[in-house]
Amino acid sequence: MAQGFRPDRVGDLIREDLSALLARGEVHDPDIGFITLTTVKMSPDLQLARVFYTSLGDAVSRQKTAKALARATPFLRRQIGQRLRLRRVPVLDFRFDESIGHQDRIEQILRDLKTEEAKRATTDSPADAPHPDPTRPPDAGDPES
Repeated sequence: MAQGFRPDRVGDLIREDLSALLARGEVHDPDIGFITLTTVKMSPDLQLARVFYTSLGDAVSRQKTAKALARATPFLRRQIGQRLRLRRVPVLDFRFDESIGHQDRIEQILRDLKTEEAKRATTDSPADAPHPDPTRPPDAGDPES
């Protein structure tokens, strides 16, 4: 039987509540730092919530943030249980969101390709030379002459 949109709606509610808890500073752990909750993916039975987040900083600060979130998970789960009226409170599984890094990498590759293409265009053909017609064969003469 299809679950419809309920897992998505519950995931959005959990993301909003967790974001509010973290933004208001109710979690008193300085290692959490500045994080952004990107998405919450719920299992179809609403028993597991995978919370994807991004954070500023290098790999060391990412590890500190992951450990701090693991320490704060019981508190956050308890708060979610008090705020949302669910039969069972889902298990929170915090994961670093790698998709932002992948998007940045793709954008960088596209920028590099564009600059490389622009360099080739300026070195291969002079600016005042007419561009050949790609629909015409190279040895075909002007039909009007």
